[in-house]
Amino acid sequence: MIRGPYAGRETVPLSRAELGWVIARRRVGTVLTPDGDTAAVEVAPDPQGADAQEVPRDAAKRKSQVPMWREGLAWSVLSADYQRFLTALADRARLHQGPLTCQELAAAFGMDVVPARVEALRSKAKRLVARGWLAEQQPGRFTLAQGPAGQGGGS
Repeated sequence: MIRGPYAGRETVPLSRAELGWVIARRRVGTVLTPDGDTAAVEVAPDPQGADAQEVPRDAAKRKSQVPMWREGLAWSVLSADYQRFLTALADRARLHQGPLTCQELAAAFGMDVVPARVEALRSKAKRLVARGWLAEQQPGRFTLAQGPAGQGGGS
């Protein structure tokens, strides 16, 4: 007796290779599904038995993209996490304070200052540097880049 989402469906015998392919596609779908939701992708055998097809139930979340900074680009194009970086560093610049380290950013954001959190912040900060939003004049010390600093929030 078949239970679960496949109850009441006609089963088609699969060869060993096809079964392996279906299982592999399911595993990949499980790994790539956001939030660990294993029911986002249903794998059904092709009616002709040639291959497996994916039938998406929900669209996957789009990953946060960091565009290259250019004149006139507002901070609002960035996700909230990246906007927090810019806001914290803009506040420092407004108060004529120096650059921030990732440990200081973690503390400012109310995060635990542990290596995993600090490295995650460092990765995001380096991404913002590479895209022209932040500057890193000394290793590990971040400030707003000249362009975004002049915008004051891009508004």
